[in-house]
Amino acid sequence: MHEVSLVRTISATLETEFSKEELSRLTEISLRVGVLSNVQPILMQNAFAAVQEGEGKFKGVRLQIEVLPVRVRCEVCTHESEIHDYKFACANCGRPTSNVIQGNELLIHKVEFADPITSPATG
Repeated sequence: MHEVSLVRTISATLETEFSKEELSRLTEISLRVGVLSNVQPILMQNAFAAVQEGEGKFKGVRLQIEVLPVRVRCEVCTHESEIHDYKFACANCGRPTSNVIQGNELLIHKVEFADPITSPATG
C-alpha cells in the first residue's frame, strides 16, 4: 500500500515546515487529490489512521481529502473541459487532447491549528 509512504512523506513535510509546538496544536490536514494521482481516499484515510496508531504521530488530527476531477485544455479551441470515463476529448470541439491541467495533484492544501494557550496577563 503506497498510501502509507505518502502519509509518511506528508508527515515529514509538515515536520520540516512547522515547529514541534505548532504541530502539537495541529487539528486538521486537508489534501487535494487528483483522480489521476492513483490515490484512493479510503486507503489514504486508513494509512493515516495506521500511522497515527503505529507511530504515535498526529493523534487526534483529522485528515480531509478533496478529490479533484480531471480537467483538460484543448490545444485547438482552448476550451477547458472536465473528463469523464477517461475520454480525453474537448467537450466543445470534440478533438482529442492530452493537455491535462488538473487531476494529477497530491497537495497539502491546508492545515488547521488550535488556538495557542495563552497565560493571563499579570498586572
